[in-house]
Amino acid sequence: MVGSRDRLSQLPDDFLLQILSWLPTKDVLVTTLLSKRWRFLWTLVPRLNYDLRHYDNICPRFTQFVDRSLLLHKAPVLESLNIKIGSVCFTAEKDVAVWVRIAVERFVRELSVSYCSGEEPIRLPKCLFSCTTLAVLKLKNVSLVDASCYVGFKSVKTLHLLDVRYLDDQSLPRIISSCSCLEDLVVQRCPGDNVNVVTVTAPCLKTLSLHKSSQAFEGDDDGFLIDAPELKRLDIEDYWGGFCYIENMPEVVEANVDVIYKNTEKLLGSLTSVKRLALCLITSDAAYPAGTIFSQLVHLELCTCAPRWWDLLTRLIEDSPKLRVLKLRQKHIRRAPSPKAGWKQPVSLPKCLLIHLETFKWELYEGSQKQKEVATFILKHAIRLKRAIISPKPTSTLLEKHEMLKELSSSPRGSSTCELLFD
Repeated sequence: MVGSRDRLSQLPDDFLLQILSWLPTKDVLVTTLLSKRWRFLWTLVPRLNYDLRHYDNICPRFTQFVDRSLLLHKAPVLESLNIKIGSVCFTAEKDVAVWVRIAVERFVRELSVSYCSGEEPIRLPKCLFSCTTLAVLKLKNVSLVDASCYVGFKSVKTLHLLDVRYLDDQSLPRIISSCSCLEDLVVQRCPGDNVNVVTVTAPCLKTLSLHKSSQAFEGDDDGFLIDAPELKRLDIEDYWGGFCYIENMPEVVEANVDVIYKNTEKLLGSLTSVKRLALCLITSDAAYPAGTIFSQLVHLELCTCAPRWWDLLTRLIEDSPKLRVLKLRQKHIRRAPSPKAGWKQPVSLPKCLLIHLETFKWELYEGSQKQKEVATFILKHAIRLKRAIISPKPTSTLLEKHEMLKELSSSPRGSSTCELLFD
């Protein structure tokens, strides 16, 4: 123990501060008991993390601790301030405003404020909207209605806005456009956010996530407009309808599209550069324009919860000549009963089956007639297939699993080296 303590004491302060930076600030202060050297070291920790849950949701203890530790903190630059607070703190808005002002005065570079979901959002002080040192800003359930005329996030590269309330439809585009260096953007819509159309115009943006978090959205006039010519990764989840139009997005390499739009032609038609694609749609005919080729796509994950999902699969394997990995999975409760019409196999064998497909995985496999038709077709015609992994639904009985195994094991295989595995 003495040797270990000596080795720890020999570490330079900068190294120790980096270690302490990733601990909850409550735990950091415990180190003051170790020795005289540690007594004031915590005051120079550049990253402060406060979470009400670490105080058994007892607000007075929490707020007093944050007030005192921020008052004693001496680091010349506050790299990061992370605050998680709940509605049990009746003065949360006032307290957070004080803490954010202190952070701005300390030239904060990363700020995260999270207030409990389902409550009236708290307002943030106006000084935040002119903070020029911020590089990372993450907000949850706060109000930015005061941000309309004060925004100047010139250094912000990462911006996460979850369940945020805005002044009007123009507030969010104004905030985004003020972030001239923005590379990572997350927007999660919520009821009462005062926005109909989320417009994202960001010339430097690399990753974009757009979510709707509640069913309290009505009508087809609610959606997203995107103009991001440098975007590499797109994640959009919208289970309540609307639209997503793409103006300029030629370099996306990875996308997750999980929506219930009636028409996704403009959205998917802009994703021809993707290499990895995860899809969950309610349409196959209006999924993407006829003649579209996903010439770079090598990894496809398709959700099987929608009616006639197999028609979309047929289109995709025909239009993805370099596909190497195919994964099928029912992500959601089936959105409508499956139609009685059978699966129509491709007229000609898709190029990806003849040349490239190496891995086929089916999660939550049920062994229905249409599923068997799809699985046996792929096993028969994917002549370069190396591995097929079938994972039955957990609710399947042992007898049902045995039948699935027997049926697929006895089906013809185009690849003599294909390994058929059952999870």
